[in-house]
Amino acid sequence: MDLELPTTDVAQAAIRFARTAETPAIFNHSVRTYLYGRFLGERNGLRPDADYDDELLFLGCVLHDVGLSEQGNGDQTFEVDGADLAATFLTDRGVPADRVEVVWDAIALHLSFSVATRKRPEIALVTLGAGYDLTPDAAHPLPEGYADRVHATYPRLGGTAALAEAVVTQALAKPHKAPPFSLPGELVRQTTGQPWPTWRELAQREPSWHDYADNAR
Repeated sequence: MDLELPTTDVAQAAIRFARTAETPAIFNHSVRTYLYGRFLGERNGLRPDADYDDELLFLGCVLHDVGLSEQGNGDQTFEVDGADLAATFLTDRGVPADRVEVVWDAIALHLSFSVATRKRPEIALVTLGAGYDLTPDAAHPLPEGYADRVHATYPRLGGTAALAEAVVTQALAKPHKAPPFSLPGELVRQTTGQPWPTWRELAQREPSWHDYADNAR
């Protein structure tokens, strides 16, 4: 398997944008997400530009964590911030709205495994590739020496730890970016040791419908 990346103008622009916006560890993770996502697609009989749009897959992968950049750090969860930033970037470069929508979905859903993997390949393979880069899947071993080649070109640089640190750093400054029971929220809980509120405690916060009151109707 080769390590070639798409060479279209917008793909090359996305590489430059992500490389500039992100830390090297997160940028390398984003490119590896594409390489592993493409591999997993081929394992399932999906051929680039025959069974899915390879440029769209690449754009979803290389931009999927731009929400963890300074430029992408808005007031939503990082994956939604990243999807919005990617959509603006692509729209400004003349990418048609229907194609932008696919990339937005791929990025916004990449933490929602059970949803994303039911979507079209350009969306599903972003989630699968990102997950594979964080935790290799023994059920889908890579060809001999492929991981070594990938890591020689795009070194890991502690990518898994770097991603968690970036999520937590954003969330500690803006707690609403890590709502209870979300992945960002769980990373913050593991870092700080703060307990989650229970379901009942959340329901009883004011304003409340008081469904747990004895006389609730």
